[in-house]
Amino acid sequence: MEFIKSMLKGVVIGVANIIPGVSGGTMMVAMGIYDKLIHCITHFFKEFKENIKFLLPIGIGLVLGLVGLSFLIEPAFEHFPLPTNALFIGLIVGGLPAIFKKVKGNKFKFGYIFPLLIFFVVVVGMAAMGEKEGVAADLTFTLWNVIKLFLVGVIASATMVIPGVSGSMMLLLLGYYNPIIETINAFIKALMKFDVPVLLETCGVLVPMGIGIVVGVIGIAKLVELIFNKCPMYAYWGIIGLIVASPFAILLVAELGTITVLSVVISIITFAAGFFVAMKLGD
Repeated sequence: MEFIKSMLKGVVIGVANIIPGVSGGTMMVAMGIYDKLIHCITHFFKEFKENIKFLLPIGIGLVLGLVGLSFLIEPAFEHFPLPTNALFIGLIVGGLPAIFKKVKGNKFKFGYIFPLLIFFVVVVGMAAMGEKEGVAADLTFTLWNVIKLFLVGVIASATMVIPGVSGSMMLLLLGYYNPIIETINAFIKALMKFDVPVLLETCGVLVPMGIGIVVGVIGIAKLVELIFNKCPMYAYWGIIGLIVASPFAILLVAELGTITVLSVVISIITFAAGFFVAMKLGD
């Protein structure tokens, strides 16, 4: 049962990472696994067996979310934009009770307001300035493009790990979001048909970026762990600012379609469902 629960957390995080404006790091916080995940990454070999036991179901779920549900997310946002966005806002806000438990019992200091406000402004500001997609990136197989894909992987993974910052939004601004999603979908279709030429072509894009993602995650995890060790309460209040800002950021970026009474009612239901799921998975 615990394996299934951890896998579902991974699915939510994986899906979040492919949606512009939604932060995978925030979802890790909402699912109650952020601290543990950072610890596992930075002490991977020191506590190998324990870390594998913790990371394996989350990793399986994350891959399922990234790959398997990438086909469902696009039509969901196309046909039901407001309810789908409301679901993810609910998933994010549902993580607040878990964070408040972290700061509960600690005397509030006036200085905690600053990281909260700073991160709130950064997240909303990024969303407000990043409404347009960059020019679509060239993914033809050349040495320079392989290097660029590696660097993009490093940047995207770092932003995926930091709560409140959307890795997919960063890919969107760099012009890699749609090409990468199309490449993932092409890879899955080629894998099902065992189309070797297409598999090799897509791996030429996904492998260097994947290596960059691994390098970026390890690097930023070390930095995040240092911050949590040195000033945990400031970090948690900063995360609260990130979580509170995320719904505003999503609404600034999202296409909400035609808003009707029915869509609003359904959105309230999906928000409540997301909030409930986040609270249960975060326990």
